[in-house]
Amino acid sequence: MPVPEPGDVLYFSFDDGPSPTWTPRVLDLLGTYHATATFFQIGQEAARAPDLVDQVRERGHSVGNHTWSHPDLTTLSSEDVREQLTRTHDVIGLARCVRPPMGVTNASVQEVFTDLGLTEQLWDIDTRDWDHRSAQEIASAVLSQARSGAVVLMHDGGGDRSQTVEALTELLPRLTEAGWQIRGIPGC
Repeated sequence: MPVPEPGDVLYFSFDDGPSPTWTPRVLDLLGTYHATATFFQIGQEAARAPDLVDQVRERGHSVGNHTWSHPDLTTLSSEDVREQLTRTHDVIGLARCVRPPMGVTNASVQEVFTDLGLTEQLWDIDTRDWDHRSAQEIASAVLSQARSGAVVLMHDGGGDRSQTVEALTELLPRLTEAGWQIRGIPGC
């Protein structure tokens, strides 16, 4: 892990929630280390757990739009992309940032984002925690690629996230003790 300079920040983000099982655990861990993050939420999941949407914000984190049902937006018409986003806004409230599912985007998708006043936000460090990686592999991805200003992609929904939670129990103390600040993405 690179040694941070004073003020060095890693921007943590979590996709595919909220999950009644995993989101509260992630929130508790972040709170323990005075860390914040950006949660890119799927509208369908948020509709099932609206209290978690509120809880994320109440704990000082930001919420971004991750579409209604997590489709490949490049396969949809502009009208359908707009509906995916506006339906989600109806549940999560207005968000400033959007993360296209799987990071798949193109000019027509980006045009809809712009029309809706959304900033597209991808990532720099993909932990691939969605790919059944071990907690050690997830933590190693962050520790080996850490650099100030990097956006880290993890997940708090979309399946069993026990390895992500376990990785956070290793990552957060190591990073904060080394001097890294863990924050949500600016402007989101």
